[in-house]
Formats: sequence, structure tokens, C-alpha cells
Amino acid sequence: MTKTELVFVPTSAMGHLLSTIEFAKLIVQTNPNISILFLIYHFGVNEPTKINTYIESQSREVDPNKITFITLPPLSNLPDPSDPYYFATVIKLQNPLVKKAVQDRQSKPAAFILDLMNVFMIDIANELHIPSYIYFTAGANFLHTMLHFQEVADQQGIVDVTVLTDDPETALDLPGFINPLPNKVLPWVFTDKDTIWPKRILDLARKFREAKGILVNSFTELEANTIKVLQIQENVPTIYPVGPILSLENRGDSKSSNNYNNDNSSLNINDEKSIIDWLDGQPKASVVFLCFGSMGTFNAEQVKEIADGLDRSGQRFLWSLRKPIQVGTFGALPSEDMIFDEALPEGFMDRTAHRGKIIPWAPQVVVLAHQAIGGFVSHCGWNSILESIWFGVPLATWPMYSEQQLNAFTLVKELGLGVEIKIDYKWDMKKRKGNYLVKAEEVEDGVRKLMSMNEDMKRKVREMSELSRKVLQTDNGSSRELLTRFIAEINQDISLT
Repeated sequence: MTKTELVFVPTSAMGHLLSTIEFAKLIVQTNPNISILFLIYHFGVNEPTKINTYIESQSREVDPNKITFITLPPLSNLPDPSDPYYFATVIKLQNPLVKKAVQDRQSKPAAFILDLMNVFMIDIANELHIPSYIYFTAGANFLHTMLHFQEVADQQGIVDVTVLTDDPETALDLPGFINPLPNKVLPWVFTDKDTIWPKRILDLARKFREAKGILVNSFTELEANTIKVLQIQENVPTIYPVGPILSLENRGDSKSSNNYNNDNSSLNINDEKSIIDWLDGQPKASVVFLCFGSMGTFNAEQVKEIADGLDRSGQRFLWSLRKPIQVGTFGALPSEDMIFDEALPEGFMDRTAHRGKIIPWAPQVVVLAHQAIGGFVSHCGWNSILESIWFGVPLATWPMYSEQQLNAFTLVKELGLGVEIKIDYKWDMKKRKGNYLVKAEEVEDGVRKLMSMNEDMKRKVREMSELSRKVLQTDNGSSRELLTRFIAEINQDISLT
């Protein structure tokens, strides 16, 4: 049987890369006549080695007849890392390399699948007369918000979206949202006047409309109102909610430590085992897990408040407390093996040793899968939200960067699937500090609310967890049906050429 080849161009960031590769695996598992070519590029500055390690491990694990990885040549003309357009420029410079890699294939690919950050590569697809789709690794609410502001800005002749968002006390009545959307929970890309992003976000959204379809890592039952609005809007490509796309293999798939497997691709196997051993000794649903993503760190002042709040709460806890990187460090990630213990209050470790464990790196999926976990204090990255829902773990929101404030608002105010510690906290990546200090009493109150969540909210979390598993795992699941429709559209395009 002749293979139909799809070309995936992901962004080399773990939150994007893992999801994209898992999506590719799902496609080839359910469609034996499809093969996938990944074109991998690098940003060229302070990139974590684990990205290369992960890609190499996937290259070994997947069937090369189904999924192939090609790393594009390094750029010889990199811009200055201090250039505010650095990342946009690096992506643009990949275009001729992507075009050549596709032209070198024995046969013409059936479609481009582009990460949302690589959407300008649609121009290459058009030159080669290949349809292009976007794989949107965030939620439908963020996609909807981007498209809305772009449409309004274009209607009013606005170049910089901050003109529409500069009053933090106002709220927007946006179709698809049940509640007014406060400006203060809009992602920084809409509000930060000191960066290029309020202008660039409009360019990205404008380009989205040129794609043939947008594959969203969400599912209809989770974001029903927003997805419905997107699907009926004019001048919006076909929306395919095909999630939740999660990386779960070899990392436990139920609320039991019995399913734990050492992940041989991990650099922290011994640490991972010690974490699981500790969780095995805790009562069911008794531990609150605090983890803030690959970039999530706090300064010493905020760490002390979190520690005092945990101390007062009396709850068992597992806290991923990584040492922050220095102010002014460009593109680097926090250490995976250094705890920021010098920021802890005196005597905290001794006082809480019987009920708490502090770690640097956290095997998040393994932890969330463990039956001892009763709640998750999260930065509300979209992957983290989907993972928590999958395992039926209630969330407390503490967003930090990217679109996480919008995710937190959606989770607490729109869906009623979490409790609020904060929904408008924003971490300044350059200054290494938040927009305000979250006090110990707020942490204590949030943790207590999380671990004593009312039965109605617990029921909602359980029901959404069950739905998240059914939408892709059953033939009539909403995401499975939309994935089938997407593949059928690609096959139809091939038959017409």
C-alpha cells in the first residue's frame, strides 16, 4: 500500500514537542497507510539537552517506516540573542531549509502540520501546493481569544493589541465565555507593552486563518461553548478538537503505584524511585502536589510565603522547588537537580519532615497517576491541566506565564473544575519576580480548599476525567470522530490531485 506522508514541523520546546509527537503516534497507530516526517530545528541558544535526548529516544522507539525525524542543519547567520525579534527571526530563517527538505522527498507530501509558532511556513506549503494545518498545543479558549482580538484590531485599524487591553479593571463580553473575561487574566502577549508580542500575536492569528484546518489539543466536552463558537464563525478554518493528546506511556496509567515503570529515557531514575517510594507510604488522596512547570521558579521571598502557607495548612505535600536561574540569563531553564532550600524558613524542613517531601525535578505524570495524590497546585500549563483531568486530580490555580492566566480563569470560573489560589499572577521572566507577592495565608487557604473540595466539584472532576478517556479511546468518541474526519479530508485531497 502506498504511504501518504505528512510533514510535521514542531517547535523545539518540551511543552510543544511532546504533545506533537504523541499526536503523530496516534495518527499512525490508527491509520496504517500514513507515514510522518518530522522536521526538527533548533533555536540555537541555551537549548536544554533533554530536547535532543528526547528526540533521539523517540527516533529509536518509533517504527522508522511510520515516523522519521530529520534535524535541519544549524543556522550560520543567527541573530543577536538580545534582539527582541530573535525567535521570530530564527523561525523565518528555517524556511528555505524546510522547503529543501520537503523537495528532497521522493514523493510530494500530502499535508503540512505546523506548530502554532511556525504558522508562517504556510507560505512554503502554498509555494509547493500542499495544504497546511495547524497543530494548536494550547486550549480552544486561547485560540478563540487570539482570533477575536485580531478581528477587532483589523476592523479598527489597530496594530498593537495593548490599545484594547490596557485597562486591567475592565472585562470583555466574549461569545463562548460564560463569564466576562477580565483584562487582568489575559496572557501577557496581549498586554505587555515592552515586548514585540502584542503586535506579533495579531500576525500569528491572522495567519491562522490561511490554514485549511486547526487541530486543537482539547476535546469538545471540555470546552464546549468556545469550540461551538469557533466552529460556526466565518473566516475560521475547520476546527478539529482531537485531544487530549498526552505523553503517558511508561509513566503509570491509573491511580495506583502498581503501574509504575522506570522511564528509561529519564535522567533521574533514582530520584523518581525515591519519590514513588515516599508516595507509597502516604494515605490515599492525602498529598497535595506543587509543581510549576519546566520554567516555574520563585524568588526567595515568595518561596518563604509558600513554605509558611504549607506549614500552617497541616497538609501532606510533595513540592517541586527548583533553584531559579540568575536574572538576565537568556533562554536557560532552571536546574533539574538543585533544590532552592536556602530560601526556606529556618526549621521548615525539620517541622514538616513527617508529612512533606521537597524535590527539584518532578516526574509529573508518574506523580499525578499515584493514588496518594489528592490535589495539584499547578501553573496551569495546558498539558498539565489535561494530565490532571485525565487522572482525576483536582487543581488549584497559580498561573505564571504564557496563556496560563486564561487557563486558570477557564478552569475555575468557566468549568468549575478547580479552586483559585490566584488567577492573575504573572511571572516576569526578565526580572525573575511576580507582579505581586502571594501571602502565606492565601497559600494556606487555597491548599485547604483544594484538599477539602466539595462533593459537587469532585464529581465534576471525576466525570470530566472519564470523558477525557472516552473521547479518543472509543470509536464514537468526539475526538476520535474528528480525527477520522481530518484524515478523510487529507485522503480526499490526495484523490483530487
